[in-house]
Amino acid sequence: MAAALELCGDAVIGGRTAASIWGLVDGAPSEIDVTVVGRNAGPRQGVRIRRTQTLTGKDIRWRSGIPLSSPARTLIELAAVLSRMELENALAEARFRSLVRDSELTGALARASSRSGAPALSRLLTDMHAQGTDPARTRSVYEQKLLQLILDAELPKPFTNARVEGHVVDMIWPAQRLIVEFDGFAYHSDRKAFETDRRRDQDLVAAGYRVIRITARQLDQIPFAVVARLAQALRPHAAA
Repeated sequence: MAAALELCGDAVIGGRTAASIWGLVDGAPSEIDVTVVGRNAGPRQGVRIRRTQTLTGKDIRWRSGIPLSSPARTLIELAAVLSRMELENALAEARFRSLVRDSELTGALARASSRSGAPALSRLLTDMHAQGTDPARTRSVYEQKLLQLILDAELPKPFTNARVEGHVVDMIWPAQRLIVEFDGFAYHSDRKAFETDRRRDQDLVAAGYRVIRITARQLDQIPFAVVARLAQALRPHAAA
């Protein structure tokens, strides 16, 4: 709020800062991202200033009294600085939180077609529409890393963070009845977490699913072996 007010009321919080407030990305940037409309603004300590010629009311929202770029506009700004997978995850998070509709994305892209992130977001939406897929929502850096390995190996894309038999699983290939769970040590290092994971596995196996658990160390040290094992598990005869 202080950053927006310091720039005389014709500024909104945008970029990664707005994305952090909306809950689309983890953590807050070290500098506050501010979009200033229609004029140049001098440097401000701790503030990263971007300039735009126009910003309509459709591209501005208010939260806790703070003027923010709308979720759709924020995604366009993120598209200029995030990888494709990070952008897909941010889009999935926006949809999961019911912050953005497809019509709002289309409108925001039309109004901001000259912004540097617009082509990347437009390509992502076009590709997902052509493939009939939804954006993948991952909950950790290692889940993103695993998903990227799967896509680089041209394996079938899994559904992510889906609910199965009352549990939210990290990744699932329904046709192959295969589930992959990521074991991060920070979340699975105590006895209660260990017992909970074993119960989950038992429920899923009893329902006819195969469960593969993958660790952070495996992804760091033997990523290609992880992919090879997944490829083997996804082979048609493996699902029979």
